[in-house]
Amino acid sequence: MMTHTAHTQVVQRQFGEQAAAYLSSAVHAQGTEFALLQAEVAGRSDARVLDLGCGAGHVSFNVASSVGEVVAYDLSQQMLDVVASAAVERGLSNVQTVCGAAERLPFEDGEFDFVFSRYSAHHWSDLGLALREVRRVLKPGGVAAFIDVMSPGSPLFDTYLQSVEVLRDTSHVRDYSAGEWLRHVSEAGLFTRSHSRQRLHLEYSSWVERMRTPQTLRVAIRDLQQAMGAEVRDYFEITDDGSFSTDVLVLWAER
Repeated sequence: MMTHTAHTQVVQRQFGEQAAAYLSSAVHAQGTEFALLQAEVAGRSDARVLDLGCGAGHVSFNVASSVGEVVAYDLSQQMLDVVASAAVERGLSNVQTVCGAAERLPFEDGEFDFVFSRYSAHHWSDLGLALREVRRVLKPGGVAAFIDVMSPGSPLFDTYLQSVEVLRDTSHVRDYSAGEWLRHVSEAGLFTRSHSRQRLHLEYSSWVERMRTPQTLRVAIRDLQQAMGAEVRDYFEITDDGSFSTDVLVLWAER
């Protein structure tokens, strides 16, 4: 079994070198969920928000103007350096960066009104532990939102999805099904307010370029796509150039 330290190093290696690519990535910069996050914090100029696994900071930048303070938190210091400089460029003086793992948050109990996490949880080595930490740092009545690629739940589709994910990005841990999410959130002591499914279209070449996937693994992804049965190709809407669509979960929870 890979130690936590080893996985941490894989994540830092994978994301450090291409931090700037994530800032400009259309997939990361755009999404209907940003309007939901903005609506949630509207009129909350007193609020503190934790952007958990912030990546290039898109969540932070979308909510910063509505709230008192945003803490952009990530395992990659190089990602955080991109966030800090982009915040300055955008005139967002209330965004601060902190480096660390989701499973060990360096914050006091009840420090945050909101915890938002987008496209990060599939990298966490222990989802349950991270969610317990989210509950701990939330104020009573505080709100969390999790947005992540979701496993369809079907064993066949799940095996395929996890396979292409880890071929593309060796820091991938798991895309969880809606059922797994609901169970982990409940066991962490959070109440699920709502959850919904979106579809995300991923253009193949930018998807692998962003992660600088080695050529041998790119070939393996394309070979796997073509070797799967029609039901997998249909579900994921795999096209001739390797582009595809996947499910995304948007889950709202409260402490």
